[in-house]
Amino acid sequence: MDGMDTNTPQIVLGTMDFGTRIAPDQAFAILDSFVADGGVWLDTANCYSFWSDPSGGGGASERLIGAWLRARPGARDVVRIATKVRQNPLVPHSWPQSAEGLSAPAVRTGVEGSLERLGVDHVDLLWAHAEDRAVPLEETVGAFGELVAKGVALRVGAANHAAWRVERARSLAREQGVEPWTSLQLRHSLVQPRPLTPVAEAGHRMLTAEDLDLARSEGLAVWSYSSLMWGSYVRADKPLPETYDHPGTTRVLAALDDVAGELSATRNQVVLAWLMRRGIDPIVGASRVEQIEEALAARRVRLDDKHVTRFAEAR
Repeated sequence: MDGMDTNTPQIVLGTMDFGTRIAPDQAFAILDSFVADGGVWLDTANCYSFWSDPSGGGGASERLIGAWLRARPGARDVVRIATKVRQNPLVPHSWPQSAEGLSAPAVRTGVEGSLERLGVDHVDLLWAHAEDRAVPLEETVGAFGELVAKGVALRVGAANHAAWRVERARSLAREQGVEPWTSLQLRHSLVQPRPLTPVAEAGHRMLTAEDLDLARSEGLAVWSYSSLMWGSYVRADKPLPETYDHPGTTRVLAALDDVAGELSATRNQVVLAWLMRRGIDPIVGASRVEQIEEALAARRVRLDDKHVTRFAEAR
């Protein structure tokens, strides 16, 4: 591991909309700003963003990153790339029916496509984007382990997986003598939906106390997505989803305003600082340079134990 691989939580740039909703020149500007301010990790997926792409297929985000890498000699040496396999539709406009899944051939083929679009010989982290219960876990674990053995992926992780499935997969990896999943990616933010209320977004899995318990006991990295709730902390035109409408949210948002005022920070910056304080790497999507600049400034926001306690008690 080199000097950029550290246990200190970092802001991860989410690139889901690059090449679809976010035009190439704007995406390039965001990537340039992120790297100039010391950002390291880019998070993408082979399926991004099939739902926004007229082609009905994924790959636009990876192609955009690949074009940026070609246009920026040396950039590959300073960024780390994380991508995902599982959800890319094999038939345009046919999801989830034709989603590639996590069979060994699907994983291998999926990664080959990602490397080609990115124009790289390896990714730094490969995620299983979601569970595939139609495939034996042993087969998926073996396929991911094989890619690490070949140097095609340096690390592997599980996104949107139940904690028991991750631990079972890690046990199977030990039995097979292959690299285990060492990272978790789940949805998490300061505000939480009402307990036992499913969120509207299909496929999203919320971070639980059990996930954090597993990660801390096993030394796993934890990345959070939808960290800033699509702008809902700061934009009146983007209210929180109805599932977040409960007294705990009102109290947490009041505490957020108090803490932001005390620390001369924005709401978003305090949320990101809170996630990092908990040992979580927040993924932040940006459509403008100013947004990623604001997010990266959260690294300088210093929450203390009293702030963390106030948020916990507000729930």
